[in-house]
Amino acid sequence: MSARETAIATAGAPARASRVVIYGILLLFAVLYLLPLFVMLTTSFKSLDEIRGGNILALPAAPTADAWFRAWGSACIGVTCEGIKGYFWNSIRMVVPAVLISTVLGALNGYVLTKWRFPGHKIVFGLMLFACFIPFQAVLIPMARVLGTLGLSNSTTGLVLVHVVYGIGFTTLFFRNYYDAFPTELIHSAQMDGAGFFTIFWRI
Repeated sequence: MSARETAIATAGAPARASRVVIYGILLLFAVLYLLPLFVMLTTSFKSLDEIRGGNILALPAAPTADAWFRAWGSACIGVTCEGIKGYFWNSIRMVVPAVLISTVLGALNGYVLTKWRFPGHKIVFGLMLFACFIPFQAVLIPMARVLGTLGLSNSTTGLVLVHVVYGIGFTTLFFRNYYDAFPTELIHSAQMDGAGFFTIFWRI
């Protein structure tokens, strides 16, 4: 081995050692962070007697999915004993439309605020950004009154509306930052080729 190769190997040794230490520490923290998830999953497959008398870190001696089936269909939650299946499907009916609608509206808002700017666009964006920092507790009573006026209280549609309105500020911020890094010259080139608002949005 030449002197140059020896010097390179000597210089690289501390870097490799520090990298090993850093990854070791990160791995340790990852294990500690995921430990509650491991305990939760393994405990869910244990019988009640094994949970009471065993080690929480131990794997289930006789794995069973009975707790999962009871939680889904027969567990008592509130005043009913029908499990979580009804609540689960309600969550799906609320989350999927709310995420899709707020994402589409946020994408369009961010697109307009960065590539189709109009007088006062900074004020509009500032107001939408300000809405992201309003505590949710501050809008509970006005929100309940508006939903009641619209006849949407105690309904999945009302919850979708609430999450869409509250999420538009965040999605607009995310998309606005993404579009701001996108070259505006490409938009101008597409306009010169005859592309319109939605054509540019979908294809570029």
